[in-house]
Amino acid sequence: MSYDEREKRIQDLIAKMSLEEKVSQLVHTSPAVPKLGIPEYNWWNECLHGVARAGLATVFPQAIALAASFDEDLVWDVANAISDEARAKYNEAIKQGNRSQYWGLTFWTPTINIFRDPRWGRGQESYGEDPYLTGRIGAAMVRGLQGDNPEENLKLAACAKHYAVHSGPEKERHTFDAVVSKKDLFETYLPAFKALVDAGVETVMGAYNRTLGEPCCGSKYLLQEILRGEWGFEGHVVSDCWAVRDFHENHKITSSPEESAALALNNGCDLNCGCTYPFLTLAHKKGLVTEEAIDTALARLLRTRFKLGMFDGPEKSPYYSLGRDVINCDKHRRLALEAARKSIVLLKNNNNILPLDDKPKRVLLLGPGAANMHTLLGNYFGLSSRLVTVLEGLTEKTRTKYGISMGYTQACLQYEANHPSNVEFGLATPPDVFIAVFGLDGAMEGEEGDAIASSSNGDREYIELPPWQLAFLRQVKANGKPLILVLTGGSPIAIPEDIADAVLFAWYPGEEGGTAVADIIFGDTVPSGKLPLTFPVSTSQLPPYEDYDMKGRTYRYMTKKPLYPFGFGLSYTTFGFEELALGAGELSAGGELSLRVKVRNTGNMDAETVVQVYVSKDDRCDDDPISSLRAFKRVMVPKGASLTVEFTLPASAFETVDAEGKSLLVPGSYTLHVADAAPLPVAVEKGATKPVEAKVVVK
Repeated sequence: MSYDEREKRIQDLIAKMSLEEKVSQLVHTSPAVPKLGIPEYNWWNECLHGVARAGLATVFPQAIALAASFDEDLVWDVANAISDEARAKYNEAIKQGNRSQYWGLTFWTPTINIFRDPRWGRGQESYGEDPYLTGRIGAAMVRGLQGDNPEENLKLAACAKHYAVHSGPEKERHTFDAVVSKKDLFETYLPAFKALVDAGVETVMGAYNRTLGEPCCGSKYLLQEILRGEWGFEGHVVSDCWAVRDFHENHKITSSPEESAALALNNGCDLNCGCTYPFLTLAHKKGLVTEEAIDTALARLLRTRFKLGMFDGPEKSPYYSLGRDVINCDKHRRLALEAARKSIVLLKNNNNILPLDDKPKRVLLLGPGAANMHTLLGNYFGLSSRLVTVLEGLTEKTRTKYGISMGYTQACLQYEANHPSNVEFGLATPPDVFIAVFGLDGAMEGEEGDAIASSSNGDREYIELPPWQLAFLRQVKANGKPLILVLTGGSPIAIPEDIADAVLFAWYPGEEGGTAVADIIFGDTVPSGKLPLTFPVSTSQLPPYEDYDMKGRTYRYMTKKPLYPFGFGLSYTTFGFEELALGAGELSAGGELSLRVKVRNTGNMDAETVVQVYVSKDDRCDDDPISSLRAFKRVMVPKGASLTVEFTLPASAFETVDAEGKSLLVPGSYTLHVADAAPLPVAVEKGATKPVEAKVVVK
């Protein structure tokens, strides 16, 4: 269907609808309009790391874990698999006449809020603390979900959420006003949203909170001036669920439902997830909204449905052939395993205790996370009939390792602050190696109301390992035997330096997580994940949670020495950076800078690593970033070999955001750092590759 034909059909439908019928289509539960052949439709669907809340689906690693892969191609593959399964589910649902929630084609994914504070329970849904990484990974997700011809045959409609400055506290999300400087807004909180708009995302979801005094789902500044004005967004805007009701009930910006509905609609929120937009008929009678404004919102929503093929007959869709056989198929399970392997981060490996060899030994697996399937899932998950826990993964791995004798004990509880006073290790003789699985699960951190074991509405009050888990680990460590610690969770966990000999951070690794952990522990996979956020030493290093100023937060502004820096992750081999060369030593507005660097694998295992390029302004102001990620590339380097990696940086990579939120190319000297972690001394101390640097003069 041509653009002109589609627009003509949209306008024809609108012209034949009554005001009440038009308003009915602006709510997420849109009823049918039989006289016009418009079927009912529920707009609410989720696919954060697999089709969620709609039965069987492949459960991929949680979003924060996907970011730890630093692999755009992998994320695209995951998103493409998710959209195949979503289309298959939709096709089957339509055949059965099922048009209910979670069975449609408009998916409220991805979450691209900046993980500014590690206490935020929903940080696991994000792609970490860096705007550039978030934008790149988020754009890959959008492209994979929406297909290769989104203007004419939209595979799914993806959604950039939650716009904007939405990052906790969860218990205050319906009431708080995120007061930020224009510099922080445009330097940190908005770039990923701009990147997804540039990538063609079909939908943007407004946040619950206010930003700079205006409720986000009714903000003239965010929705009209920036999103549609400066950025030229042409898709539709949806409110977070019941966020418009918050205008009058919690934010006290309006005094009635009709005023709230009018404020949201007039400022560009097209679709209401909730129950407030039916009051638009009353708002129209009171002169608060025009029918033209209602028509504009309706046209945007119909345009999305036309792109998805909802008015052309399902058999005409290029995705109609996708059926049940693709859902949680073997190909997708293998992809989930690949994603888990690439996301797990090796944080510590004293004396190269990992990988474990096949020499005869007694291994004791312990910890409340080892057999807990919730440590695989995180939040917003689908259902898999085959969830491989760490216990199952390691047990299966030892099937072929005849010298390994493995035992298991839960050891202590996941949530409650008690543990055995006398540790029973489960074997007749003491083990040679302990493998302990501790940390968090989805009951301990998550969204408001979902994390039932959280004491702070889904957030964490402290980032340290729960004290009862730490106390038990100290008992284990006191035995003097090697201890391998596997941590699960979606956010940083602060642990003492001496608590374990090796530490793997597994995130919420999805349905094949246990297999991936076992593969890494026994060396069938070389770890290559990198931290998409900083791990502070303790909660005391963090600024007040309710403060949205970026000072002291993330690797870009934090001056204190962290436990582990952004971008960090060890390998079973070693790498070296050599021969950094620039295409030119000077750069001007509108230009670009080419660079190349040689990466050498100096160890004895073929392995992947992530080459990261950071930019620092030599004469920076106190509120400028210390350094900023500006490029990255995951590469495979055979043992003993080297590979030349090339990058091209636009002049915008050197821009500075001023106090008014404007990006400026400030003349002066800049330093390029090519590294495998953010350029901090601690990275080298903990075993990261020594970075190479070069100077660039901006004219």
